[in-house]
Amino acid sequence: MGPVTTLAHPTGIDDADRTAGILNRPYRMLTIGIVACVLLIAFEATAVNTAMPVAARSLNGLGLYAFAFTGYFTASLLAMVVSGEWCDKRGPLVPLGAGIGVFGVGLVLAGTATTMWTFVAGRVTQGLGGGLVIVALYVVVGLRYPERLRPKVFAAFAASWVLPSVIGPLVSGTVTQHLGWRWVFLSIPVLIIAPLVLMLPQLRGIGAGDAAGQPLDRRRLRLALALAAGAGLLQYATQRLDLWSLLPAVVGAALLGPAATRLLPRGTFRAERGLPTVILLRGIAAGAFISAEAFIPLMLVTQHGYSPTLAGLSLAGGGIFWAVGSWLQGRPFAERHRLRLVQAGLAAGAVAIALVALASLPAAPAFLVFAAWTLGGCGMGLAIASVSVLLFNLSEPEEAGANSASLQVSDALGNIVCTALGGLLFTSLGTGSTTGFVAVFGAMVVVMLAGVAVCLRARP
Repeated sequence: MGPVTTLAHPTGIDDADRTAGILNRPYRMLTIGIVACVLLIAFEATAVNTAMPVAARSLNGLGLYAFAFTGYFTASLLAMVVSGEWCDKRGPLVPLGAGIGVFGVGLVLAGTATTMWTFVAGRVTQGLGGGLVIVALYVVVGLRYPERLRPKVFAAFAASWVLPSVIGPLVSGTVTQHLGWRWVFLSIPVLIIAPLVLMLPQLRGIGAGDAAGQPLDRRRLRLALALAAGAGLLQYATQRLDLWSLLPAVVGAALLGPAATRLLPRGTFRAERGLPTVILLRGIAAGAFISAEAFIPLMLVTQHGYSPTLAGLSLAGGGIFWAVGSWLQGRPFAERHRLRLVQAGLAAGAVAIALVALASLPAAPAFLVFAAWTLGGCGMGLAIASVSVLLFNLSEPEEAGANSASLQVSDALGNIVCTALGGLLFTSLGTGSTTGFVAVFGAMVVVMLAGVAVCLRARP
């Protein structure tokens, strides 16, 4: 990477009015389109959890239940790298449009599936589309918004997840019960064109950087394919946990490790100063927090007798206060304390997960989870959005696509590794046991504290 610069003068936007906000001209339609796009993806991501059990039973495919989730996640890994290359060489318009189209095809494929394998194929297709879209949106933010507005845009990203996280399961459950699970998927494709139409006028002028016109890097694409294949094999192995799972585990690790090392910036796993540590922090924060969250509803149901609905609602405070934390990091005072906000956010996440570990004890009050996840959500809002801001502050314009892809790949890898670790601890120490839950949450606290320790190395 060359000398550190910022994307302070976005392409094609007259930034003469230094007081304009993200909802003022010339940013209004672009901001509304971005938020609408994220909102639809967020609603689908939260709603599908409610519809999935009914869909799997209807298609006689409970044996493939887990693959409907991991297929999306693994396919998105591949698409994120492809999207980063595509954005740097062609600009973000084509991968964004293609991603929205592919995502819509996946929704239709899943909603009309007559077998579970077809349903899984639909979820994989959705993952490809979602991976293309999310990286392209990050590149649009870096190229179209001045530096002073990017924290507010990332706060809007977080806010777009609040409403779906609160009402998504309720709406999905109602639709599934009265109209059928298929309409959870089939009702979204008709809406996905609107965000692209709103954004199109502002996207037409965005080109690629200095790498414009060059062919896509086939080596990176092969590494992305190896990364996705390795992640899929590792997830499959952790679900089996028998002697035969050793083979896919070894092959998956052999593919995943070298590919991740070469796809992410040099020194990422050594927490070298600057951009490598920024990329690493995203994987640490997202991996530890989201992986811990995956085990909380199960803990509340098995240890405290909560209903699934009540257990899910116990996490609502986390989604709401994630948006609050993102809003706080977008205030003017925050730019002077960006790294300290990341560090404080990770520390809050560690405390929150530790409190959840305490709540897993049968004698502990279960309502402690709601308070803990409210604190943790606020911390993640501070940390995740601030990491995104730091990424663009340390990126050259022609590197926006590749670095945005690296950030998303780190996020996905953090989830894969931490979830696999949690699943291994939980299964080996006894599913449903207090010891298993405490081990899972304790491991995630350690991961989060590691992020606190290396945080200040993000300063170049």
